[in-house]
Amino acid sequence: MEARGSSESPPDQPKRGKSKTPRKAKDSVLKQKSPAEFFAENKNIAGFDNPGKCLYTTVRELVENSLDSAESISELPAVEITIEEIGKVKFNSMIGLVDRERVDEELYDDYETAKAREKRLAKAARNQEIQAKNAALGKKVKEPTPSKGMKGRGGASFYRVTCKDNGRGMPHDDIPNMFGRVLSGTKYGLRQTRGKFGLGAKMALIWSKMSTGLPIDISSSMRGQNYVSFCRLDIDIHRNLPHIHIHEKQEKKEEWHGAEIQVVIEGNWTTYRSKILHYMRQMAVITPYAQFVFKFVSDTSDKSMTIKFARRTDVMPPVPLETKHHPSSVDLLLIKRLITETSKQNLLQFLQHEFVNISKAHAERLIGEMGPEFQPKMLIKSLTDQQIVRIHQLFRQAKFEDPVGDCLSPAGEYNLRLGIIKELHPDMVATYSGSAQVFEGHPFIVEAGVSFGGKDVKQGLNIFRFANRIPLLFEQGADVVTRTALKRINWTSYKINQMQDKIGVFVSIVSTKIPFKGTGKEYIGDDITEIATAVKYAIQQCCIQLKNKIVKKMQAREQQERKRNLSK
Repeated sequence: MEARGSSESPPDQPKRGKSKTPRKAKDSVLKQKSPAEFFAENKNIAGFDNPGKCLYTTVRELVENSLDSAESISELPAVEITIEEIGKVKFNSMIGLVDRERVDEELYDDYETAKAREKRLAKAARNQEIQAKNAALGKKVKEPTPSKGMKGRGGASFYRVTCKDNGRGMPHDDIPNMFGRVLSGTKYGLRQTRGKFGLGAKMALIWSKMSTGLPIDISSSMRGQNYVSFCRLDIDIHRNLPHIHIHEKQEKKEEWHGAEIQVVIEGNWTTYRSKILHYMRQMAVITPYAQFVFKFVSDTSDKSMTIKFARRTDVMPPVPLETKHHPSSVDLLLIKRLITETSKQNLLQFLQHEFVNISKAHAERLIGEMGPEFQPKMLIKSLTDQQIVRIHQLFRQAKFEDPVGDCLSPAGEYNLRLGIIKELHPDMVATYSGSAQVFEGHPFIVEAGVSFGGKDVKQGLNIFRFANRIPLLFEQGADVVTRTALKRINWTSYKINQMQDKIGVFVSIVSTKIPFKGTGKEYIGDDITEIATAVKYAIQQCCIQLKNKIVKKMQAREQQERKRNLSK
C-alpha cells in the first residue's frame, strides 16, 4: 500500500503546479463612453463632489444661466430661487414607493446594540452629573452637545430646487437637446462667459438621475409667444440623448417670458447653507442691477427663510461680444478646425478674416515669410499637414499687436461700488477699473474695490473673488487675489491695520479665457505674472484713494479735539 501511494504521488505534484498558473485573460473588448457617461463617472470635475456641494453647484448653475438669459435680451434680471426640503415619506410617495416597517433591525447600518446603548446612556448621565456639580459651584456651565445619532447611509436628504427668471426663454423644439444632451449649447465660442464647463443645468439633471431617478421639469416662454412650452425629461446617459416624458405647448395664463426649471436632487443643506447664502450675497455685490429672491422651504417653520436682494441700479454692463482668435493663442488643432469651418477660399482671406489684428499688408508679409510654396491665392483647403505646422510655428514666433478689450464686459466701477455699499454698508469705499491687458493672446480686465468698516464684516482682511462676474468661494488660499492681498500689499503704509480694521478686498477679473487651476476651476493661479501684477496694481490704487480719505478723517478729528481743548 505504501509503495503504491509513493509511486502515485509524483504525478499529483504537476497537477498542483498547474492550478497555480494564472488563467489566460479574455480578449479585451473596445468600449466607448458617451460624454454624459464620462461626466456621470467624474462628476467632481464639474463641482459635484458630494451631496452638499451638488446642491450648491446646482443653485449656482441655474442662477448663472438665468442671468445670462436676461442679459442677452437687455432685460434687468429678476431671479427667484427656491430650495424645498423633501422628507423621506414625501420623497417615497413621489417615486411611488410604499414605506415598509423594519423586520430585521440588525441588518441596518444605524442599528445600536443593547451594550452600545447602555454605554451611551451612561456617558450622558455622567455628563449631566458634572454639569450639575459645576452649576452648584457657580462655574460656567457648558451647553450640552446633543449626542449624534448613528445616521445610516440610507438617511439621505432630498431637495426640490426651482429657479425662475425673466430671460429670453427657449425655442420649443430646442428644449430637449438643450437639457438632455451633454456638450451641446449656445455659449460655445471665444467670448467672456459665466459658465466654467458649458454643462449648466445638464449636470444637475445627471445628478438628479443618479441620486433620485426623477426627471427635470422645464417651463419656458419667449417674447411674442402666446403659449408656454412645458417639457419633462431625463437623460439617457449611455447614449447621451434626451428621454422625453412630456413635451407640449400649454395655455399662457399670464404675460411672462423666461424659463422656470425644477429639479429634485439629493443634497445637504445643513453643511452648505452658509456657502449658498454667501454665494447669493456676493452675486448681489457683483450684479447690483439684478433682483434676487431666495427661499428655503421646510416643514419646520423655524428653518424656513426668505431673503430678498433688491435691485440698486438700472445700469447694466454691455453684453460680451464673440471675438476671433489671436494668432499667438491658437494651437495646431484649432488652426485645422478653423480651416475646416472657414467660408474663405484662399490663404490671404483666411489670415485676414479668421484672426484678430492681421491686416491685408501684414498677412502678405506673413505669407512671404512662410516660404516659396505658400502663395496668397492658394486654396486654403489644399494645405498639407506640414504647411499647417509651418503656419503654426510662424504664429508662435512672429510679432502681433495685442488684442483690445472691446469684447469684454466688466461689471464697471459704478456697479462694483454700488454692490459693495448695498451689501456691506462700509464707512469708506474705493474702486478702480484697469485698462485691458493681455496674457497668452487673451485680453483681460482687472477691477478692484477696497472697503473700510461696515456691517457684518469681520476684523481683518475679508477677500471676495470674482471671475467673469461670478463669485469664487472655494480654494481661496492658493488664489492670486488672496496671495496678493496677504503678502504683497503693505497695508500699514496706507494707514490701515491689517489685523484690527474691518477691510473688504474685492477683485473681479474678466477675460475670454480665465486661467483656472485644478479640476474644480475654483481659483486662479498665482503663476501668471501679467495677472498677478495687474491685481496688485488695482488693489494699490484703491488703497491710495482710501489713504487720502483716512488722512482727511484723522485731520478733521484732530482739529475737533484742538477746538474742544481750546474751549476748555
